[in-house]
Amino acid sequence: MSRLKQALKQHLAAGTVIPAHPLALKEDRTIDEKRQRQLTRYYAASGAGGVAVGVHSTQFEIREPQHNLYETVLKWASEEIASADLERPFIKIVGICGDTSQAVSEATLAVNYGYDMGLLSMGGLQGWTEQEILSRVKEVAAVIPVFGFYLQPSVGGRIFSYDFWRQFAEIENVEAIKCASFNRYQTLDVMRAVCTSSRVEEIAMYTGNDDNIVADLLTNYRFNVEGKIVEKEFVGGLLGHWAVWTHKAVQLLEEVKHCKSRGTAGDWARLLSKGVEITDVNAAMFDPAHLFHGCIPGMHTMLKNQDLLGSIHCLNPNEVLSEGQLEEIQRVYQDYPDLNDDLFVREFLKNDRS
Repeated sequence: MSRLKQALKQHLAAGTVIPAHPLALKEDRTIDEKRQRQLTRYYAASGAGGVAVGVHSTQFEIREPQHNLYETVLKWASEEIASADLERPFIKIVGICGDTSQAVSEATLAVNYGYDMGLLSMGGLQGWTEQEILSRVKEVAAVIPVFGFYLQPSVGGRIFSYDFWRQFAEIENVEAIKCASFNRYQTLDVMRAVCTSSRVEEIAMYTGNDDNIVADLLTNYRFNVEGKIVEKEFVGGLLGHWAVWTHKAVQLLEEVKHCKSRGTAGDWARLLSKGVEITDVNAAMFDPAHLFHGCIPGMHTMLKNQDLLGSIHCLNPNEVLSEGQLEEIQRVYQDYPDLNDDLFVREFLKNDRS
C-alpha cells in the first residue's frame, strides 16, 4: 500500500491550488507534446501546489485504444515536475476511473510513475450499489492514497447518501475529498459525514464546486456531534477552473487564508463580491447554460488566448463550443480584467526553456 508522505499530508491539509490538467492537441487532434509539457511547467511556475492529470479536464477519451494517451500524459507530467526541481511541496494526483479492475490497474500504473494520490471518479457506475462502490474504493486505497470525488450528475456523476459518505470517510488511506456536486445540500452531506467520522482530522476537504469557489473556501462548517461542536472547512481547491489563470488562483487562495485569519468585514465582503465575478467567468467557460457541453473547449479557448494551447480541439470532434459561448468568454474577459494572469503568462512564455 502506497502511503502519503508526511510532508505532502501537511501540505494538503494546509490547503493549496491544484489545477486539473488539460490535454494539448494540435489542429489534427494529435497530442502536442511541447504544449502538454509546457502546461505542466506553467502550473508549477504559477505557484500551484500540485496538479491532477488524467482527470475529466484531460479528457476521458485518452483511455480509448485508438488514442492510448493515458500513460503518456502521466509520464510527461511526472517528468516535468521532476525537472522543475521545486523547493516547495508539490503533489502529483492521477485521475482514476472505470470498474474495480481498471481502477486498480490505473492506480498501480500511477504509483509506478511516482504519483502521490488517486482522484477516484465515481462516474459510469450508475448500476452499482453504494456498497459495491465502497468495496471498489477500498481496493484502490490498498494501492494508492485516495482523493475522493463527489461529481455532479450532469457530467456523469450520481447522488450518494449521507451514509455512503460516512462509510467512505472511515476507509483507511482516504486522505482527501473533492466535493464537486454543485449543490449546497449534497456538499453539506459530505461535510457532515466527515465531521461525524472517526477520521475527521485525517481528511482534507477540497472544493470542486466551480460555481461557488470563494464562498466554499470562506465557510466554516459546524456540526453538533454527540454534544461537541466539530468544525471543518474547504482548505483548497482541485478545479478545472483553476487550470486557467492559475497564478491569480494562487493569489486568491492566499487572500482567503489571510481574510480568515486576520480579515475585516470589508475583506470578507470584497472577497464574496469577487466570488460572484469568478462564478460569472466560470459560467462562460464551463457552459452550464448548455449542460456543460462546452466546458473543455471553453477552458481551451481561454488557454489558447494566452498562447498556452495551439488549438481548442478535443479528442471527441463533437465536443465544441456551444452557440454563444465564445461571446460569453469574450464578455467576462473584458468585464473582469483583474482576474486574468496574462502578464504572468507572457513573462513565463518569454523565459520558458522549451
